[in-house]
Amino acid sequence: MRGSDPDAALYWFSRMLEGGEDPRFLARRITRMSIEDIGLADPQAQGICLDAWNTYERLGSPEGELALANALIYLALAPKSNGAYTAYKAARGAARETGSLMPPKHILNAPTRMMKDIGYGAGYAYDHDAEDGFSGQNYFPEDMKRPVFYNPPERGFERDLKKRIDYFEKLRARRRGD
Repeated sequence: MRGSDPDAALYWFSRMLEGGEDPRFLARRITRMSIEDIGLADPQAQGICLDAWNTYERLGSPEGELALANALIYLALAPKSNGAYTAYKAARGAARETGSLMPPKHILNAPTRMMKDIGYGAGYAYDHDAEDGFSGQNYFPEDMKRPVFYNPPERGFERDLKKRIDYFEKLRARRRGD
C-alpha cells in the first residue's frame, strides 16, 4: 500500500489471509494506514476503510474480505501524507514541555468579578464578528512562541489545506501589522 502498488498490496493481503491472519486484524491495520499514511491527503480514505470494516463485520468471510480488498486498493492509489501524524506528535511533545503554562487571558471565561478584574476575557475577539470571519488572535500561552506543527505537503486534498493555512497566516500578519 505504501508503495502505491495495488497489486503488491493485494498480494500481501492475500498472503496474510491464506496464512490464517484474522481479517479483523487486517481491517484494523488497513484503517490505521488510512489515518497514518494517507491522512488528510485524502480525507475520504478513513471512511472507506471504516465502511469496509463494517461490511466485513456484517458479511464475514469470504464476502467481507472483498470489501477490505476494495479499501486496500483505494489506499494504494490514494495520495500519501503523514503531515497530520507528524503534527500531532509534535503538538503532544510541546504539550508535555509547556503543559503548565496558562492559556492567554482573553480566552478564559470570567464568571466572577475577580476574574474580570485580573483580565480574564478582556480583549476577546469573536471570529464571526470579524469581516472575514477570522480574528487572528493568539490562542497559545502568552509565554510560548507560536509554533507551527502542521505543515501539509502539496499533495491531494492537503494542497487545499495549505492554501487555507497560508490565507489565515496572511490575515494574522495583517492583524499584527507586519
